[in-house]
Amino acid sequence: MDEVKMLVSGYVMKDKKRIVRVSFVRGGDYAEGILPEGMIEKAKGFSKEEVRKLENFLRVNKDEILGEAKKVNPIRSWLWE
Repeated sequence: MDEVKMLVSGYVMKDKKRIVRVSFVRGGDYAEGILPEGMIEKAKGFSKEEVRKLENFLRVNKDEILGEAKKVNPIRSWLWE
């Protein structure tokens, strides 16, 4: 199995709530989730079981991932692209 990479956004507003978007990428496969809900909203190439495991990963590691999101500076990221 290929390595799964995780990408974490900074905090964004959705429906007047602060959320963090988390993407999992494996080759051409992807899964997009949100925190604090810990739900995968969209996935392609991951099995239902893998999606369930990714959702569990989001819930178990929520505090750590949200901490990483606080460090994301969207302006700095945008300037370096």
